[in-house]
Amino acid sequence: MRIVFAGCLFAVAALAGCHSNSTSGSQGTAGSSPTVYHLRGKVVSTDTAHGIVVVDHEAIPSFMDAMTMPYQLKDPTIASELHPGDTITADVLVSKSAEETVVLDHIVVIAQAKPDYKPTVFYHVPAPGDVVPDFRLRNQDGRAIHLNQFRGKTLLLTFIYTRCPLPNFCPLITHNFAVIDQQLAASPALYGKTHLLCVSFDPEHDTPARLRAYGVEYIGSDAKGAFAHWDFAVPTKPELLEMAKYFDVGITPGPDETITHTLSTTLIGPHGKVAQFYPGNEWTPEQVVADVKKLQG
Repeated sequence: MRIVFAGCLFAVAALAGCHSNSTSGSQGTAGSSPTVYHLRGKVVSTDTAHGIVVVDHEAIPSFMDAMTMPYQLKDPTIASELHPGDTITADVLVSKSAEETVVLDHIVVIAQAKPDYKPTVFYHVPAPGDVVPDFRLRNQDGRAIHLNQFRGKTLLLTFIYTRCPLPNFCPLITHNFAVIDQQLAASPALYGKTHLLCVSFDPEHDTPARLRAYGVEYIGSDAKGAFAHWDFAVPTKPELLEMAKYFDVGITPGPDETITHTLSTTLIGPHGKVAQFYPGNEWTPEQVVADVKKLQG
């Protein structure tokens, strides 16, 4: 769990990533991912002892009408950080097993009734026009690269780690990048004005050799020049912390050397400024390619 602060926005979020495998709109069945619905409402009360929050919420499309009802929190520890009067959004996870279970996850406080929380780490949510710092990394060739070297091109940047076990997270994002790479290649003029970058947040394991092997799985070749349009790179630990804060990436070590994390993808324009930010995994390659074409004009 982490607390995110961005401008006047406070957020309480249980990390998505490698301990969750839910996809919005999917239908949960026994042993499958839960169905995810989206909630917006106001906190009425909390029960910190049992990890329950009562929410007066708007209608949840395809699930229920507007009403006031109690919800179990997926992460009970955040109950103490919610206050009556807080306006929140959240994911409602509905699982079908022996009986239906409903829990709240990925809670974001969009308006605080009691602004008493001061986080130790401040996360920045990329917004169009924000200048991107010149972060430095080492790529799959062991070569030092930095973001400003891509000035003049449109840069699509995302975060992954090569050991990620869940198909709807890092593997899905990397697959989407492969589709984008192929679609951009269909237009040589556009291809030459763009670049892709997958940044690993696992510097202990993702060596240049490992990043190259992982990249080949998606690029399909290890020939000379295969990575000319798409780099896989990793920053040092101190640089990673700053990149995670800037690009709103939550990273928490989990059991068995897994990493619990959020998903963050950013389209950076030729002048080194944020053009579009895509949190989560619901964006599509077609959407990104369309945004790239608009940016190139």
